[in-house]
Amino acid sequence: MSALLTQLGISPQAIAQRGLQRFDEARELVLADVWPPHGPERREFLLAPQAAGAWQTLKAAAAADGITLVLESAYRSVARQVEILRDKLAAGQRIEDVLLLVAPPGYSEHHTGRAVDIGTPGSAALEEEFEHTTAYAWLQAHAPARGWVLSFPRGNAQGYSYEPWHWCWHGVPRAAMEP
Repeated sequence: MSALLTQLGISPQAIAQRGLQRFDEARELVLADVWPPHGPERREFLLAPQAAGAWQTLKAAAAADGITLVLESAYRSVARQVEILRDKLAAGQRIEDVLLLVAPPGYSEHHTGRAVDIGTPGSAALEEEFEHTTAYAWLQAHAPARGWVLSFPRGNAQGYSYEPWHWCWHGVPRAAMEP
């Protein structure tokens, strides 16, 4: 992995300075959702089995409150992470800028099968404007009690840009994690 990171222009020092955590790829994945439900643009999203169940529970609870949550991204392999970085570098972006938005291969929560990028109809996907939606307000109020954590709030320790759409299921409600 270190040779691949070096090839991409990512130094071990850069990873260490940001305190990035290495994540193993999920060993077991199941179909967590499909969006949109019908049509040629249909995408399938995979998650680890318990995270998939937690996603369906979260989505159903939101729907009961009149909120539509949709997946924009879920499990992502290390190989796919490499493709994303290479595409951005090929488009002329500097690695320093790319790493504000995209985790190095091996360091993305998406590899675990527990992280999702959430959207809602009428809001641009993977944009900060998501924080101004009723879906985001609902997530802020209800997701932590169901074990979901906003991974990259403003000023996060990992140095990533603010991502109001990126949530990771930890399996333990936030209140149970606090002393």
